[in-house]
Amino acid sequence: MLNIDELLPTAKEILKQSALKEAEKAEEYMRQTAAADAEKQALIEELRKPWALSEEEKLKRASTIIQRAVRNGLHEVQVYRFPNALCTDHGRAINQMEAGWEKTLTGGPKDIYQFWKDYLQPRGYKIAFQIIDFPGGVPGDIGITLSWG
Repeated sequence: MLNIDELLPTAKEILKQSALKEAEKAEEYMRQTAAADAEKQALIEELRKPWALSEEEKLKRASTIIQRAVRNGLHEVQVYRFPNALCTDHGRAINQMEAGWEKTLTGGPKDIYQFWKDYLQPRGYKIAFQIIDFPGGVPGDIGITLSWG
């Protein structure tokens, strides 16, 4: 003879099992989110470091980028995109176009700005840093555009 208690749990027991399963899913989601956040933070910390490129290598890269753009009929080219976390103020000064915004740069973006200041600006090139997306209505990534026209 079949025992109904072994075959069919009560609604209360099913709800408890369902709640445990949902809690496991939420826990896994939180673990994955924490891991992704840690990975992103580690990448940002790595990007904050100055680039270990020689001046010659920087000049070669700049020349390659500019020449490719010219061959394609362009007068400007986006040379870099970076998260606003690489600015000490998360891009606020760039977004507000405040004087001295360049002092908020760190890592690669700071290197690019200094390279432009030292080599490209004296040759007539212009540079623009601007917020290029606004996820959730707040400043997001920043683009660096080099122009010569």
